[in-house]
Amino acid sequence: MESLHRKKESTMYGFSATMTAKPGLGDQLVDLLLTGLDEGSPAASEHCVVYLVSRSATDSDVVHVIEGWTSEEDHHRQFTGEAAQAIVARIGDLLAKESAYGDLVPVRGKAAF
Repeated sequence: MESLHRKKESTMYGFSATMTAKPGLGDQLVDLLLTGLDEGSPAASEHCVVYLVSRSATDSDVVHVIEGWTSEEDHHRQFTGEAAQAIVARIGDLLAKESAYGDLVPVRGKAAF
């Protein structure tokens, strides 16, 4: 039970984004976001415990990202890095409109791939 308790406390900050790609560019947006998992990229950090890229079931140009981090500070520190800034800079060219963002407090869940 102690390890479950520690695991539950390890995710203290969450982040969500919903992005709409320009028509037909949803695949490129997904591919770009998935580079966030590459070595040296933000989601490869030990502080990132959840990084989930999903698509809308009804509009393939709508992409959702859910992230879980050990702390808000760890999230922000990773996103000031060169790798994260390169991804963010390229995202803007693919978007049809402003993204919707939200801060989350993870409670519990599961992800298995």
